[in-house]
Amino acid sequence: MSDDIWQRAEIESPCIKLCSIHPEARICVGCMRSMNEIRDWSRFTPETRRQLMEEELPGRAARLRKRRGGRAAKVQ
Repeated sequence: MSDDIWQRAEIESPCIKLCSIHPEARICVGCMRSMNEIRDWSRFTPETRRQLMEEELPGRAARLRKRRGGRAAKVQ
């Protein structure tokens, strides 16, 4: 039996099905894409999608996760 019937040509995506828009950054906290990028994703070329996933999204994740909490958030 062949696995060929189970292969699908899906669009490469960073989506992890944890969809929630950050209120200040206005990006999805799951995939780090902007609302416009999510909307236009299926229209992007594979090269554009890969570039975003490799070069743009990791930096966004680092900036978004750099949070200050507790006393450090109060002292400014």
